[in-house]
Amino acid sequence: MGQPVVHFEIIGKDAEKLRSYYADLFGWEFNSDNPMNYGIVQREENTNADSVGIGGGIGSGPEGYPGHVTFYIEVPDVEAALAKAESGGGSRVMGPEKVMDQVEIGLFNDPEGHLVGIVKTES
Repeated sequence: MGQPVVHFEIIGKDAEKLRSYYADLFGWEFNSDNPMNYGIVQREENTNADSVGIGGGIGSGPEGYPGHVTFYIEVPDVEAALAKAESGGGSRVMGPEKVMDQVEIGLFNDPEGHLVGIVKTES
């Protein structure tokens, strides 16, 4: 049995701008009330109808660090999510594309150029 993904992290140059972007794009709510101003998304507020989902966080990196991001987000419509990502200042990298019979993915760069995956699975 593999180990599950339990957290996502986005580190960038402007954490506040990134939090605003993702809050608008996916409806995430952040709690940044901590000494590092690290915006936490609680897992309990970030699940689908089957209680599947992960929590994570967004913060700023040290001066000169370009940042990083790694995660896939489940969406009901990959094309609609890609279009919204583009309209909010992101850019489409690929998709939608069926990668398996019941899995469709897309990739986009957020406004700072971080690569982000979105996925739709059919049960």
